[in-house]
Amino acid sequence: MSDEPLVNLDPVSFLQAFVIQSIKLAGQKGCIQCDDHFNYIEFLGLTASSCLESAARQELKLGHAISGDDYSDIIIHIKNRIGGNFSRVSSEPGVIRVENTRCPFGDMVKEAPELCRMTSSVFGGIAAKNFGYAKVELKKRIATNDGKCEVCIYTNQDTAKEQPGDEYHSQGDRIISKLPHSEVSVRVAKKIDKAWCPPDASELKGKHNCKSLIIAESREMRAALEAAEVVGPTMANIFISGETGVGKEVVARAIHALSERSEQKFVPVNCGAIPHDLIESVLFGHEKGAFTGAYNVHKGFFERAEKGTLFLDEIDSLPVSAQAKLLRVLQEGEFERVGGRQMLRADVRIVSASNRDIENMANCGEFRKDLYYRLNVVPIHIPPLRERKDDISELTNHLLRRISEKYNKPCKVLSDRAWYKVMSYAWPGNVRELENVLERAHLFARDSVIEDIGVGSDKDATPGDDMNNNSLRALKKQAANELESKMLQSALVRQAGNVSAVAREMGITPRAIHQKLKIHRIDPAAYRERSSFYS
Repeated sequence: MSDEPLVNLDPVSFLQAFVIQSIKLAGQKGCIQCDDHFNYIEFLGLTASSCLESAARQELKLGHAISGDDYSDIIIHIKNRIGGNFSRVSSEPGVIRVENTRCPFGDMVKEAPELCRMTSSVFGGIAAKNFGYAKVELKKRIATNDGKCEVCIYTNQDTAKEQPGDEYHSQGDRIISKLPHSEVSVRVAKKIDKAWCPPDASELKGKHNCKSLIIAESREMRAALEAAEVVGPTMANIFISGETGVGKEVVARAIHALSERSEQKFVPVNCGAIPHDLIESVLFGHEKGAFTGAYNVHKGFFERAEKGTLFLDEIDSLPVSAQAKLLRVLQEGEFERVGGRQMLRADVRIVSASNRDIENMANCGEFRKDLYYRLNVVPIHIPPLRERKDDISELTNHLLRRISEKYNKPCKVLSDRAWYKVMSYAWPGNVRELENVLERAHLFARDSVIEDIGVGSDKDATPGDDMNNNSLRALKKQAANELESKMLQSALVRQAGNVSAVAREMGITPRAIHQKLKIHRIDPAAYRERSSFYS
């Protein structure tokens, strides 16, 4: 039997742990109705906001109509009752600002940063119910290593107009939420599926194989997709920057799917994988007689991508001669095959990408400045995964489900230790590394729980685990002591201070009872006197 039985759990710490684990499990197993467990979190927060407000009003003795000051008292009271350290800070009219130095969920929130969505929906739901409108901006978050939380709640729609944040409107008895960019990933994913998955694809490949990997829960990734949605229908040249494995091709495919060329080819080319002496031939094609072994006419990638989109990844690898030809295509819309005699027209949309600082390369003379300016009409930067904490948990859940489908195996979930490593590891290889690590862990896990993912070290995972465990043990010990004290006092009342009778009732020796009474500084004589007084 465990030395720390469940009955010793403090109700608050139990609720915190329960919410954390339920959110993780909902994400790993998938929502019953859909895959978006972030909507599930939003729904939980809005649903809970009403009863949380009622309880806070009762304890604070607030009437029906409340002021902005009353509202701030309510939300601070709610958060601090469950372990937060919220307080109000200076703000301009129409804005309520609060900050927090201790998350109610402790450091565990870093393993589930999407829980901040619940704070937003609780704050927004209460404000919208009382003021008709609210916009909630989470400026800083402990969950993303900012050191503290800073939340701005705008109750004036005009003041909030130019501010970022999640909007909440009151419509009768309902609170309607509108999250900025929240629909963009859905819209983009649908258009990608339409472009890449024909109606009969489900019959040929299975309904899950065509599902797009568009995970954009972080503000940065949603901004990238929103930019793609704006420029996709245009012919503007787009340059995508970001580390290896962040998902540059995913965004490039989104741009193609959002363009009028979506029914034409999307041709990805890794320029870094092509030998320098062949790059021109591969891109622009060649004709017989260009060099020994050439046979008739070879069409390059530009011709293959005609009327479609050509994605040039690792474009920084292009030699100077190929850069000059590419510049001519961008300026004049025409090119020649290697060894050819005719000028060919190129109706191709160019999307380029690099994991290096092209601007610095251009300034240092390593890349043509005129070509850089032509390519970089619309820049889109994708931050590394370590800076997109909100995306990590949903990506992990999505990839685990996709891996189980790939191998036709039951879905597996991560243990707490494995989950901690996922959220704390720096992921230098970004999404590509995350997918490979999860696939390997999935294959070698003996049962339905993945105990370790093989990155970082147990030593790295220990401090956080110990900190969480020590905090939880302290809460458990405090709760157990309080519970034991109350049980002893209740038993003494029932037994009129008779220690032997209390011992028989609790199934332990009178000596043990005396020891516990001494620890809790309870005098049984006081209960005998109380009994005599009432009799």
